[in-house]
Amino acid sequence: MGWVSGQAYSEDLRERVLAAVDRGGRVYEIAPLFGVSVSYIYKARARRDRDGIATALPRTGRPGRKLDGHLEALAAYVTEHPDATLAELVDWSERERGVKVCIATMSAMLDALDLSLKKRHAMLPSRSVAMSPQRARNGAPKAA
Repeated sequence: MGWVSGQAYSEDLRERVLAAVDRGGRVYEIAPLFGVSVSYIYKARARRDRDGIATALPRTGRPGRKLDGHLEALAAYVTEHPDATLAELVDWSERERGVKVCIATMSAMLDALDLSLKKRHAMLPSRSVAMSPQRARNGAPKAA
């Protein structure tokens, strides 16, 4: 498995690269030897010399989703309780899984799982109120 964009180099690799540069190696020879970029070496040296930091900086950005470790349980619960509302799922999450989330987060997780919370397929026509005429289905002949 190789390096992925946005992923920090290992501490071992950092130490070996900086040690090679400190021994007098040329940056343009060291970079391909260790599989790093020339700019990485210059930036790592500058950060070490300026701030005294030779390790990776802490990760920044958005934290992971709260329910990521509970997706299978959530999917199973929704399968068992297809009529559960978002509020009920939020309550279940806090009660059973110990994870407190808001309704919007629960809705986003259901979207990520491609699960629907639709309660029933179609409503029957109303007996007490006039309804709009039904449209013809695609491919069906028009009513005269």
